Amino acid sequence: MTTRRRGEELEQAILHAAAEELRESGYPGMTMDRVAARAGTNKNAIYRRWPHRAALGIAAYRHLTDAVMPDPDTGSLRGDALEMLRRANQTWSSPYGAVLRGLLAAAADDPQLLTLMRERSGADTMDRAWLTMLRRAATRGEAPAAAVHARVATTPMMLLRAEYAMRGLPSVPDEVLVEIVDEVFLPLVHGRGSA
Repeated sequence: MTTRRRGEELEQAILHAAAEELRESGYPGMTMDRVAARAGTNKNAIYRRWPHRAALGIAAYRHLTDAVMPDPDTGSLRGDALEMLRRANQTWSSPYGAVLRGLLAAAADDPQLLTLMRERSGADTMDRAWLTMLRRAATRGEAPAAAVHARVATTPMMLLRAEYAMRGLPSVPDEVLVEIVDEVFLPLVHGRGSA
């Protein structure tokens, strides 16, 4: 006799199934029917947790990326920032990046998806990783406490995403990553303490 899954166990099974669908078929190919079949549940169980496909797609992408989130601790803010950008650059050209690019492309035709992506960006796992990095730097005395700020934390990734958009390629040359850190991020961090 099979035990019926509930709560967190069922939610994780659904997220795992949706993440696998995203990886294999991209957002356009991810359907509630396919996710339900893969998770061994019914669509009602999915809709009780995620009211529409867009919400499930964003949650599934977060499930994918939370498992691979970098947390470098090189001992210096510059080293940590470069490592974060280099890993993000590698991820963007990986299957995870393909999933995100698919979500971004679908968002152009799906206002609900675009709204969800915007709403979730403030609580993004990557943003939290950058804030953690800034807190460590402040603890080491390498950055002012005022630099531990969401706007400062999001700047490097926003610049990296702008590079992807301008170049149209899922990879940015390393010298550009160094420029983002040395010419924008570090001066911004240090400038927060001089006001």
